[in-house]
Amino acid sequence: MSYILKNTLNQLGIQKIPFLFIIDFDLKNYYVKPLDQLDPNIYFHIDSFSNICSKKEINQNYQLKKKPISFIKYKAAFDEVIQQMRAGNTYLLNLTFPTEIEIDMPLLDIFHASQAPFKLYFKDKFISFSPERFIRIEDNIIKTYPMKGTIDAQIPDAHAKILSSEKEKAEHTMVVDLLRNDLSIIAKKVKVNKFRYIENLKTNQKDLLQVSSEISGELENNWHHKIGDILLPLLPAGSISGTPKRKTLEIIKNVENYNRGFFSGVFGYFDGNTLDSAVMIRFIEKNGNKLIYKSGGGITIDSDAADEYAEMLDKIYIPV
Repeated sequence: MSYILKNTLNQLGIQKIPFLFIIDFDLKNYYVKPLDQLDPNIYFHIDSFSNICSKKEINQNYQLKKKPISFIKYKAAFDEVIQQMRAGNTYLLNLTFPTEIEIDMPLLDIFHASQAPFKLYFKDKFISFSPERFIRIEDNIIKTYPMKGTIDAQIPDAHAKILSSEKEKAEHTMVVDLLRNDLSIIAKKVKVNKFRYIENLKTNQKDLLQVSSEISGELENNWHHKIGDILLPLLPAGSISGTPKRKTLEIIKNVENYNRGFFSGVFGYFDGNTLDSAVMIRFIEKNGNKLIYKSGGGITIDSDAADEYAEMLDKIYIPV
């Protein structure tokens, strides 16, 4: 399937046909279509590029109820991750879990109500309103923006606390190193342009501060002939997997014990000249008559289980 996906992406790029791509976490399922052939039940907004024609008025007087896994279950998985770290099998692992939610809005209304730079609504099956860009390619420059480190903006001196935290700095440094190495597989002159800058995320419950970095590299001038060859070696995204990537992915499957599906995959577009994309975090999936919100965070050897559990729950929100 990876070969078919790679070839499809390459051929559309060679012909400079604008298209949308959606790829799941395991690279097992994907949707790739020219923009003029999109299913009418797919809506997207990627930075300033969108197929949403008009705004929809939404009643924002709603309640969001969370039914997360117990802390006991979370800690059991967390402890297994820490054991794997002590054995030297992983140094950074993004641990996630599904949380059932109740909200008196359908998926499409949640999509329209949410404010995020990267949004996707897919056939009433799932939505993502992501703050995290994956890669952007313009001219022959590829950039990626790992996002790692979150804190409640209302905490006194939150900005200084998250930047001075040794645990947060170590976690962010590891994911920057991972993505810098990933880019080096497909690009030249890879460098970190900005390291650990703060962005403010507004949610329906509280404001959060999120730490990001910017990494760039140079591609060949005919990079659009090789979109599949460029994109697939970078997946799954380092910020939502861990390092070393291959072994960490094995551990993730064992400790999470559920199917991430399209959550923490990527989606994006190519318009014939520029490619832009996002990591599918802040993700709600329809499962029968239930809504499942998938969320998590990066674990390092210095992580605290209670803090990580709280962060996982903080990331269950609608950005309005």
